Amino acid sequence: MNLPDKARGSRSYRRYLLTVLMFVLAFNFADRLALGVVLQDIKVDLHLSDTELGFMSGIAFALFYSLMGIPIARWADRGNRVAIISLSVTIWSILVVACGFARSFLQLLAIRIGVGIGEAGCVPPSLSLISDYFNRADRTSASATYMVGVPLSFLVGYFPAGWLNEAYGWRVTFMVLGLPGLGIALLAWFTLKEPRMSVSAGRRVATSMPRAASLVEVYTTLWKLRSFRHILFSYAVLFFFSNGIIQWQPTFFVRSHGLQTGELGNWFSLTYGVGGILGIYIGGRLASRYARHNESLQLKATSLIYAVLAAVSAAIYVTPNYRLAFAEISVFTLGMYGTTGPLWATIQSVVPERTRATAIATLYLFANLIGSGCGPLAIGALSDFFTPWAGSESLRYVLLAASPGFLWGAWHLWRSSASVLQDIDDVCRGSSQTARSEYAMAVLDS
Repeated sequence: MNLPDKARGSRSYRRYLLTVLMFVLAFNFADRLALGVVLQDIKVDLHLSDTELGFMSGIAFALFYSLMGIPIARWADRGNRVAIISLSVTIWSILVVACGFARSFLQLLAIRIGVGIGEAGCVPPSLSLISDYFNRADRTSASATYMVGVPLSFLVGYFPAGWLNEAYGWRVTFMVLGLPGLGIALLAWFTLKEPRMSVSAGRRVATSMPRAASLVEVYTTLWKLRSFRHILFSYAVLFFFSNGIIQWQPTFFVRSHGLQTGELGNWFSLTYGVGGILGIYIGGRLASRYARHNESLQLKATSLIYAVLAAVSAAIYVTPNYRLAFAEISVFTLGMYGTTGPLWATIQSVVPERTRATAIATLYLFANLIGSGCGPLAIGALSDFFTPWAGSESLRYVLLAASPGFLWGAWHLWRSSASVLQDIDDVCRGSSQTARSEYAMAVLDS
């Protein structure tokens, strides 16, 4: 529902909405990052191979996270997104705590699958909700603000996880990380508003809803958008390499540079947390100032940034000094997160209003199945394969070989820039009359 400006709520409420959803996103990612920090300790405690660790942290989690994202997104395109977000946070928080009680690989695997199902209800409903409260011109900065939750998750995940694991072990680490989410779930439930409910004469009245498009109709519409197709392919590729690399980076620094998890928590919080927040802020400000209504320029700039990041990523694994390697990670983080706001704002603008949550869930379906699912698994399996001749340095060579993969994702983003403005114009013409009709019916009903 594309609300007129006067129906979008006060500026202070919209800032509050973004803040709450940003913290929801931070805790959505935090446990996955913490898992990367404690992988080596889980390996020793449960006697696992790198392949098993990659399977648990990769495809087993991502498969259910991705598949459940579609029905949840379909629900979000029509239902109460605030309720969906609150319920999802509750489920995954309880299961993150339960990770600390796992006594075998299969138990931990089953719990992580449950976490994936719960966490699937975060991003699509949240971005759909944001797109209703912010118009096209403001979505880049709003999306950038929301996506600050991702680098914030590095502060929430890496810093406490590193020191908690070093002091109390990986089990206590998960128990502590899961509890705050329950409070955030209650905060979202009691303070956020679903704009599909309009307030009139002191009572809450549901706005009139058109017939929901079938899933086949939704996918037919999305597939016709050439820019969306290339963004979809780029996300799958970029997630494969970025998630695979980031999941195994802490283990690389433990094995190749001899760092302890507490020190790792400090370094990763600084580079990914602070660097990511700065990157998102700078990227969102630049896009809003110089390419406010020019998504084509935003995609071209993003493509060029990822091409440069391929070289920066490779440099990390040939640098002998770990401090210099973390400086290179900081550069990589600034560039990667600088593209976040423009990319997600473009996705929300290029797809029809009633398909936004489903479109985002579809992106996550491919990105997580191919990227988060297969990326960590592929790198773990290759590390095991190369161990007989590379020894403890096998992970270094695998991560180095994966770095040029960012060039592939950059190519798809460049292709997307050629048709994105035409696709947005077509979508706006097709949806403007529907939006006006829905709002008029809501006013009459109330």
